[in-house]
Amino acid sequence: MGQSSTTRFSDGEIYFQILENVRGADVFIVQPTGPPVDSNLMELFLMIDAFKRASAKRITAVIPYFGYARQDRKDKPRVPISAKVVSDLLVASGTHRLLTMDLHAPQIQGFFSIPVDHLFAAPVLVEYFLKLNLPNLTIVSPDAGGVERARAFAKRLHAELAMANKRRLEANVAEVVNLIGEVRGRTCLVVDDLIDTAGTLVKTVEALKVQGATKVYATCSHPVLSGPAVDRIEKSALEEVVVTNSIQLQGDLQNCRKIRVLSVGNLLAQAVQSIHEETSVSGLFI
Repeated sequence: MGQSSTTRFSDGEIYFQILENVRGADVFIVQPTGPPVDSNLMELFLMIDAFKRASAKRITAVIPYFGYARQDRKDKPRVPISAKVVSDLLVASGTHRLLTMDLHAPQIQGFFSIPVDHLFAAPVLVEYFLKLNLPNLTIVSPDAGGVERARAFAKRLHAELAMANKRRLEANVAEVVNLIGEVRGRTCLVVDDLIDTAGTLVKTVEALKVQGATKVYATCSHPVLSGPAVDRIEKSALEEVVVTNSIQLQGDLQNCRKIRVLSVGNLLAQAVQSIHEETSVSGLFI
């Protein structure tokens, strides 16, 4: 662990200082970009710049949850591609390498002109559900974009596959139109990369129950859980929501009886060690 100091001026400006010699060092800056997203990103940019100016040999940004990843394309007129802006700022700040996990769209790796190691939380999550040994299991993708992710879970858990056909009305508002696949009399596991307001998740659960699903579980890599998310989850028919600690749960989120948090610390640690030792990390990309 390195020695540093992060404080703020009275107007809110971030002040960062490295408190030891890092000349020629292999530096890994671990910085989730969950809420407050903008503040955490700005802090990261300033830290990277400080290490660059202190002559660190290599700077790897370790970002378990990549903020702004959902804004990865122009889906409306006159909007930015925010994920590209963040990637440009990371490179411009002096980042030599990025280590991240479960990007909203894997193609975001192409926004970078530096190497990107893209890990998956699936091994940690799949191991947990294998131990539960859920009967008559069907893996459900909450939308068409997540079918490949759901298929990977279904293959490892030897389960059936289904998909919810949804229509997004506006940001954070979606409507489940219908279900594709057989769920009647089965245990369902909804698999997504992140849960934000939990609106889509709860509507998917309601649709599954209407179609005769006996029990419904959910899992995701990134528990953004903003706004009414926890209240919606608590009041829903969900048995359990299994997430990772890529974003640290704050306040009331930690007390939600339906949320179980699994650690991806060991997964990231193995990747950091492999990068430092210049050995292959491909064994972690499963």
